[in-house]
Amino acid sequence: MQGKVFLVSFRVSNESTYQEVVRATCGKVTGVLCEVAIAIYTFGTCIAFFIVIGDQLDRLIDAIAHRPEGAESYWYTDRKFTIVVTAVLIILPLSIPKEIGFQKYASTLSVMGTWYVTIVVIIKYIWPDKDMTPGYVPPSSASWTAVFNAMPTICFGFQCHVSCVPVFDSMSKKEIKPWGVVVTLSMIICLFVYTGTGVCGFLTFGSNVSQDVLMSYPPNDIAVAIARAFIVICVITSYPILHFCGRAVIEGLWLRFQGEQVEVCVRREQRRRILQTLVWFVVTLVLALFIPDIGRVISLIGGLAACFIFVFPGLCLMQAKLSETEDRSAGWHGLVILGAVMVTIGAFIFGLTTTNSIYQDVVS
Repeated sequence: MQGKVFLVSFRVSNESTYQEVVRATCGKVTGVLCEVAIAIYTFGTCIAFFIVIGDQLDRLIDAIAHRPEGAESYWYTDRKFTIVVTAVLIILPLSIPKEIGFQKYASTLSVMGTWYVTIVVIIKYIWPDKDMTPGYVPPSSASWTAVFNAMPTICFGFQCHVSCVPVFDSMSKKEIKPWGVVVTLSMIICLFVYTGTGVCGFLTFGSNVSQDVLMSYPPNDIAVAIARAFIVICVITSYPILHFCGRAVIEGLWLRFQGEQVEVCVRREQRRRILQTLVWFVVTLVLALFIPDIGRVISLIGGLAACFIFVFPGLCLMQAKLSETEDRSAGWHGLVILGAVMVTIGAFIFGLTTTNSIYQDVVS
């Protein structure tokens, strides 16, 4: 529903980014709030991506070098060094281009990689290694409110709404019907991948499972090492896409602050783009080097993902229906109520998870 609402709004408003669709549909104030939320979310996500790269490269290097777990590392295998080298040599060049259409080839490989990871985790649960000690699997949650602790991660995993509009805009043949089929299939694939990996990973290690499930496996497991390599590839291809969305927000805010229209001068646009990319890249990289726990990042930005999934699409749906002056049938009222329900659910998840995250990470 959210994807269809946004793409219909995209065709009507002729905008090419998520935030511009919200701005054109819901007005200036809502548009600015959406831009700020996207900037914070994409910035935090890029930090999380660097942390994932560091986690997986640590274990990959251990497997390749046959280094015992806990052994002292050399300077060239140090986590911070490998993150910086991977970021500068691969991620930065992929983040500078103006368009993201070229990412389709690398993204295909990353999708195959996620399937491989899920298959490995399921197989390791069904046929565990002899030297792997299963952890305690609690029969129930410690409290009924503990389910809300998982909401940031769930929203973080299923949030692809920010990038769906620019991806649709980059297509050579822009048609809503086949795109709706693609979005539906993608969500189904995500559901099976996330559920299979999460459930089997938890049943394998129990309460001892790491927030990054692959970190729970020994570094010398070849099948898991290949899975780690696929995760690194997936993250490398995902960072430029999220960075593109964040950069588009900054570009729009800058142009409006300066009172300029869409820049005609290619040289000035290129200069701004390179500068924005370098600043974004350096700041996210530095923060990732000093924030080793991905759980803290996801818990803080996961609530914002609920806004992109529920709040802003709900507002667009309500505004689109309220702007209609004719044919206010039962279906019309049903869609308006649906939009209000979406906004309520999104606001509740955002408020609850963000408050809980601040209390757990900052106060406690």
